[in-house]
Amino acid sequence: MREERLFRLGILGSGKGSNAAAIADACAAGAIPARVALVLSDVENAGILAQARERGVPSRFIPPGQFRTKLDEAAETAFLEALRQAEVDLVVLAGFMRILKGELLRAFAQKVVNIHPALLPAFPGLEAWKQALDYGAKMTGVTVHFVDQGIDTGPIIAQETVPVLPGDTPDSLHARIQEMERKVYPAVIGALARGRIRTQGRQTTWQPDPGKDT
Repeated sequence: MREERLFRLGILGSGKGSNAAAIADACAAGAIPARVALVLSDVENAGILAQARERGVPSRFIPPGQFRTKLDEAAETAFLEALRQAEVDLVVLAGFMRILKGELLRAFAQKVVNIHPALLPAFPGLEAWKQALDYGAKMTGVTVHFVDQGIDTGPIIAQETVPVLPGDTPDSLHARIQEMERKVYPAVIGALARGRIRTQGRQTTWQPDPGKDT
């Protein structure tokens, strides 16, 4: 009897890799019915690559090219080819600090997801937790969304709130947001792997889990 193919994830990141580690551990524990097939980074000594190596996950550094905020054409082609060779079903951005454009998003249309440390459309872009604090917001949170050609503009899949507490600093607020991220992101990826997310235009809906009684 042929073994059923497991849903395959490709994770892109530039930093410490805490979300990538949470996702890989959830896969290993069976909470996500998937495997991390590949981890790629645009930073040669990024912690996310060390996290992957510790877990026996294939990982690579790919030079990002000449631009500061996006991949150049050659780098994007290299990332795309690596993801294709790994036969990934979903591209997961986990602290990836480069804007994706062009062919990679076309090749993985509606198959690239990102997590943002705010309740979009509020506070898009960099250091969203600091934006929320500076603005005087009483509530912020996390957003998981599909990636499109804009910056933090793709259809929203899930959001969870995080209160801004009296006396919060950027570091303390960011730490609580990251704690929420490590809960929400694996849950969303698990739902995607199970085929539970449906998208129509900008609207996304969660279908009942076929593995559970409704």
